[in-house]
Amino acid sequence: MTSTQSDVRALLDSWSEAIRIKDIDRLMSVYSPDIVYFDLVPPLQFTGSAAARRNFLRWFDGWQSSIGQEIRDLNIVASGDVANAYMLIRASGTLKNGQEVGYWVRATVCCQRSSQGWLITHEHISLPVDFKSGSAVMDLAPES
Repeated sequence: MTSTQSDVRALLDSWSEAIRIKDIDRLMSVYSPDIVYFDLVPPLQFTGSAAARRNFLRWFDGWQSSIGQEIRDLNIVASGDVANAYMLIRASGTLKNGQEVGYWVRATVCCQRSSQGWLITHEHISLPVDFKSGSAVMDLAPES
């Protein structure tokens, strides 16, 4: 693993830990002020750190527990001051209504090195869709 890949992995570890403990300030510190974020929920995109922050606070508010963050199949490709990572993430825990959940999402994170170090400039989270039913498929798991 190159130094750049190690730096990006450290950024993603911090990102994942901030989500796990629902630390909004720590989480937002890894994002560029002009982040463009594609999430599972409407609208089609969140633009800018204020919009992303509101979206994360909404998401955090739905959880009673910490948010489990298991990353699998992480791939980091970097060149110069730009890096992209893609992975599978299992979010798990207890929602405020008492429901235990665990689901896998696909994530792509684009990063850029700045004077502040590496920052996330774009993030895309998705679920597969069953086009026949028009519903997201939330019961898939990665192959062992």
